[in-house]
Amino acid sequence: MPNPHFFSPATVHAPGAYSHGVVTSGKLLFVSGQVGFDRERKVVGGGDFEAQAVQAFDNLMAVLAEGGASARDVVRLGVILTSRDHLAKLRDVRSRYFTQPLPASTLIIAELILPELMVEVEATAQLPG
Repeated sequence: MPNPHFFSPATVHAPGAYSHGVVTSGKLLFVSGQVGFDRERKVVGGGDFEAQAVQAFDNLMAVLAEGGASARDVVRLGVILTSRDHLAKLRDVRSRYFTQPLPASTLIIAELILPELMVEVEATAQLPG
């Protein structure tokens, strides 16, 4: 079995933009929730969801890189949206960063710490090697 092993059992509904499960071993990197903040901790894009989502995913990629990982090493992705209205744009932005095999994933609709924030992303990655 390759490590990590991504899977979706035939006895469970077909997954969307995720895998149902991931079996892994080795060192893991846990990335805190990333939002649409620039380096000065200012919200990017104001009311522009796509701009905020790109910034949040760029921040996530920067933390992964600093920890010695990349998007290909992510085994679990968590996303919090403030509105279902952002789902289509989220899927578009997320697809720019993640390809098959897709990580296990959770999506939650909730308020974030600041009212102007619209998306937060977190991840768990298996470090290479």
